[in-house]
Amino acid sequence: MSVFSYSPDTLDTPVMGLVVLQSDETIEQDFRQMLPAAVRFHVSRIASAPDVSRETLAQMETHLPAAAGLFPQSLRFDAIGYGCTSGTAQIGADRIAELIAASTSVAMVTEPVSALIAACRHLKISRLGFLSPYVMEVSDHLREVLRKSDVQTPVFGTFAEGREEQVVRISAASVIEAGKALMAGAGADALFLSCTNLRTMTVIDPLEEALGLPVLSSNQVLAWHMAQLAGVAGGLHGPGRLLKGA
Repeated sequence: MSVFSYSPDTLDTPVMGLVVLQSDETIEQDFRQMLPAAVRFHVSRIASAPDVSRETLAQMETHLPAAAGLFPQSLRFDAIGYGCTSGTAQIGADRIAELIAASTSVAMVTEPVSALIAACRHLKISRLGFLSPYVMEVSDHLREVLRKSDVQTPVFGTFAEGREEQVVRISAASVIEAGKALMAGAGADALFLSCTNLRTMTVIDPLEEALGLPVLSSNQVLAWHMAQLAGVAGGLHGPGRLLKGA
């Protein structure tokens, strides 16, 4: 047997982590598309219910410490995101940051709600058209959370889907058609496509072209905000005015 010595590398590229819902089939692929290759990107999964309600969303609070604790403990993360828009509204952004920071070493924590608010301020947006896949009870609570941060949602549309596994199967054509119909005469500054499991990467540019307005989505704003917090240079790859430096 031969035993060899080695010289250790110094890894100084940004480190980002993402807590992904067990049921989510979309966000991880979207992030790998948007983030520069130099970013060291790590994913952990959190237990989540197949049905979406305020009660099932709240249950994730108890699972967050374990999910965050599964990140490599040798790393100091520049930013970690919790990948659930409606779950954030239910649990609370501050509580999510507290639970994740208590379980792993991280400089900054964010989620789609704080990211959306930051993106709206960056783009000087105060009135959103809001398109959600979820039932009214879940969406209304999220809209109230946004209202308290001075982001109004004067027009609202939904696919009224209560099963998480069906959200990822909503077609791009359906999202585009609904987005156009919702924004017709809405008087909103931008359109927001809510939910990290909704497939939005291929619809943002067509909708922006059709509407002449910014179009934001949960995964897009979360990746953007995490990159901002982590000091990722060179921008992100992906659709929409937000990622293209508007």
